[in-house]
Amino acid sequence: MLEVQSIRVAYGAATALWDVSLTVGDGELLCVVGPNSAGKTTLINAIAGLNRLSAGKLVFDGDDISKLAPHRFCARGIALVPEGRRLFTGMTVRENLELGSYTAKAKAMRAQSLEHVCALFPDLVPKLAHPAGSLSGGQQQMVAIGRALMAKPKLMLLDEPSLGLAPSIVLNMFKAISDIHAEGMAVLLVEQNVTMALQIAQNAAVLEEGRIVATGTPAELLAQPHLRRAYLGLEEAADTAG
Repeated sequence: MLEVQSIRVAYGAATALWDVSLTVGDGELLCVVGPNSAGKTTLINAIAGLNRLSAGKLVFDGDDISKLAPHRFCARGIALVPEGRRLFTGMTVRENLELGSYTAKAKAMRAQSLEHVCALFPDLVPKLAHPAGSLSGGQQQMVAIGRALMAKPKLMLLDEPSLGLAPSIVLNMFKAISDIHAEGMAVLLVEQNVTMALQIAQNAAVLEEGRIVATGTPAELLAQPHLRRAYLGLEEAADTAG
């Protein structure tokens, strides 16, 4: 479905991503993990069309989309749940959700999509007429994910969905992501919570200083002590295993 082919992204003279390649297959859940400032958000924003490429290309469903305008990425079937949620806090929950279905195809299915989002996140049902800014952090993250679902994407990009959430809410959030994936959605997940991300992912990539340094199944990555210590932040597990 998605092929990231040797892409580079730079901010002025500073290169943030170096020859990064990865693939996301139909219905696959791939997570990208790594330390802070590794380039994970830069990567996901490049795939969403928000960061221009200085080299390489993005191929989606067989078409080169590298030079498309950012708003065209959504029409092609890619939806982003950005870090920090970025809701319109003065607008109602319903209005924020409906913003996700602005393309003609998605707008025609708005009612069904809203019903689906409410079934996935029942806590939002009594909040639909409330300002999004009045919701808890966890509920706002539900709205952000729901807004992306309203676009009827083929591929959902999630940037740090657990950031700033209480542990109990994080469990519910990952359950929802698993449910979305189980319905057939392809998901690219960038996440600081390595343990939870690897539990739900089918495949994973480790990003360090703008480069992919390892790929494989979660089990394959966790079987390598140096990866666990250096990149995955799992020193305690590594020490116990050793």
